[in-house]
Amino acid sequence: MKTENLKVFGMTCAACAKAAERAVGKLDGVEKVNVNFATEKMNVAFDASKLSMEEIKAAVAKAGYEAKEEIETKEVAIPVAGMTCAACAKAVERAVGKLGGVESVAVNFATEKAVIKYNPKDVRLSEIKQAIIKAGYTPLEIENKNRVDEDKERKEKEIKTLWLKFVVSAIFSIPLLYIAMGPMVPWLGWKLPAWLEPMNFPLLYALVELVLVIPVMIAGNKFFTVGFKAIARRSPNMDSLIAMGTSAAFLYSLYSIYRINIGDFMYVDDLYFETAGVIITLILLGKYLEAVSKGRTSEAIKKLMGLAPKTAIVIQDDKEIEIPIEEVEVGDIILVKPGAKIPVDGEVVEGHTTIDESMLTGESIPVDKKVGDKVIGASINKHGSIKFKATKVGSDTALAQIIKLVEDAQGSKAPIAQMADIVSAYFVPTVFVIATLSALAWYLSGESTVFSLTIFIAVLVIACPCALGLATPTAIMVGTGKGAEYGVLIKGGEALETTHKIRTIVFDKTGTITEGRPEVTDIVTTGIIERDKLLQIAASAEKGSEHPLGEAIVRGAEKENLEMLKLGKFLAIPGHGIQVEIDGQLILLGNRKLMVERNIELTQLENDSDRLASEGKTPMYMAIGNQLAGIIAVADVVKESSAKAIKRLHEMGIEVAMITGDNKRTAEAIAKQVGIDRVLAEVLPQDKANEVKKLQGEGKKVAMVGDGINDAPALAQADIGIAIGSGTDVAMESADIVLMRSDLMDVPTAIQLSKSTIRNIKQNLFWAFAYNVAGIPLAAGLFYAFGGPKLNPIFAAAAMSLSSVSVLTNALRLKGFKPYK
Repeated sequence: MKTENLKVFGMTCAACAKAAERAVGKLDGVEKVNVNFATEKMNVAFDASKLSMEEIKAAVAKAGYEAKEEIETKEVAIPVAGMTCAACAKAVERAVGKLGGVESVAVNFATEKAVIKYNPKDVRLSEIKQAIIKAGYTPLEIENKNRVDEDKERKEKEIKTLWLKFVVSAIFSIPLLYIAMGPMVPWLGWKLPAWLEPMNFPLLYALVELVLVIPVMIAGNKFFTVGFKAIARRSPNMDSLIAMGTSAAFLYSLYSIYRINIGDFMYVDDLYFETAGVIITLILLGKYLEAVSKGRTSEAIKKLMGLAPKTAIVIQDDKEIEIPIEEVEVGDIILVKPGAKIPVDGEVVEGHTTIDESMLTGESIPVDKKVGDKVIGASINKHGSIKFKATKVGSDTALAQIIKLVEDAQGSKAPIAQMADIVSAYFVPTVFVIATLSALAWYLSGESTVFSLTIFIAVLVIACPCALGLATPTAIMVGTGKGAEYGVLIKGGEALETTHKIRTIVFDKTGTITEGRPEVTDIVTTGIIERDKLLQIAASAEKGSEHPLGEAIVRGAEKENLEMLKLGKFLAIPGHGIQVEIDGQLILLGNRKLMVERNIELTQLENDSDRLASEGKTPMYMAIGNQLAGIIAVADVVKESSAKAIKRLHEMGIEVAMITGDNKRTAEAIAKQVGIDRVLAEVLPQDKANEVKKLQGEGKKVAMVGDGINDAPALAQADIGIAIGSGTDVAMESADIVLMRSDLMDVPTAIQLSKSTIRNIKQNLFWAFAYNVAGIPLAAGLFYAFGGPKLNPIFAAAAMSLSSVSVLTNALRLKGFKPYK
């Protein structure tokens, strides 16, 4: 099964998105299709053996829209040496232009530069340079390189066009409204020149209105071309409602001009050009505001894209060469100076520094990096200079994966959106029926044709499903974007919606609640040597050990800057410990079994040993000669944030369980320390998923939090799988949410974000439904029938435009989301 993303052009409302979705969904081989009106994207999963991309695009075209594959076009300006005339420039152009994937090439002989637009999926930059060399010229070092963001440019162009159309229509519709309303509302004091008085010069008055409305109709031409085409295809949309309403007002006004021309001057009161003109103007304003707001919902992606540096300093033949980031290859050694951004993902091979990874992980404290440590592209080198080997470049970097993950999430639908989709699909045809029946009912009740026409227009104009279509996707876009800002990556709308329903969270112990590596926690001596001496001897003995407990003791001594002593003999005793000789003394270091076997008396520290074991720590005994010297306790220490996060989850009414392969005594000690409700101990990795299943069997929505590797089956089994990652491998397939930091406070943050987003969606849907529930009866004249107000079509247009803008504005409130501290 293949999954592709396409950009869909020409959609104006949720009904359009549903029409495109239906058209593709009917194709044989399509398993799943989702069209998001807010992002203007289609996500389609299909069987590539049955269906081609061209057939999918053709189905979208048949539905009246245009689908294009998302291609990341890039532009590069390459200085070219060796050109001596215009013919040389032409030769370079021809050589590069022949390459597949090159969209355009322009070589300027005067500036000696080749400006090339190309698709990096089809052709590499190195191939372009090679083509220039084959043509007989020399490509020099690239001076600058800009990524062409076609989507951004298109949206900016769309916003400018809508603003221009609005300004043009406003210039003509304001005087049109003045002329039309002046004579009708004397108390406003709107005086008309004598030559334009409708009672004295009715035909001239009507023709001036016609002249003023025509530019407005031209500015709103898209409503008519798109709207009537949609009606012809039997899938009417918002534009269809506007086109029908304004066309009815315009055509009836033309009929009134005809009646005035033949001497029936009573029709001067039946001119509705200002209705058509002002409706189009207000809707253009609403569309402009909507386009601006929609642009702001995807700011998270733009911010992420802006994090990547443009160039990297690569060490080649002991020389520092600055090259565009796109030319960095895996294995390159890259130099990063203080204050510079890390260009790509890699591993430090030389130097020591601290790196600010906050823009990707949300972790505010800079992280120490030394040889062997991993670095993330787009993070900022704070102090020292380092050299690192590139391990991931291009689309494989953490930043690129985050961007893709967030884009996919923003293009997905939450289950709550299905209700809006169903309503939108039937909404427009229903409105047509309501508008026609309402107008007909009023006409048959004895009202005039003009009155019935205003009812027809008002119903069509006010009942736009845009607000419904925007309610869910805009909130999801802002919510997932805000999560990415704080290092909480939510993979889709379904995960975002389900998270707020979680009632039980299961935490893996090692590496999740705890740090994942043992540390020295306690040192107890019998008094024959001092504490520091005990640790120094133990660390010296364990220096060559690869056992995790031995490594913990060595780290403990290094932290206290204790010097290692020279070893004599060394003997490893499997399952027991080690025996070494230091300064002629026999040292034993190991567990109780080793001490008992060598007849070492343990009574003096028996109580301390039991206490440490009850706290979940591993006591290691040390004997010098035949005498017990002390105990060094080692444990996988609890993370600072664990207790705080679990307390916050309890405050949210969520039960917390811990799952581990450790023995029950150790597990319960850890659980007591952090406030865990339930302990599932001595569970093998392969059985973790079954334990999650048992909790689900109790009727609970269960989330599993783990490191995403040995916990994969349990993460997949849970209603929501939450993987804790370091930010270098965020595409964990088994998880629904990826926490880029190892901070458990991000778990309540993810739930809080889900609650805030779903609350925002519900608010949006409520106002969108409420608006239509109240607006349509008002426009249909139901209140008027009982002595209430009648809705003027102009006010209907204003209300319709504001409904979409209000929904978008409400979604943008999520940008103020702040995580738990």
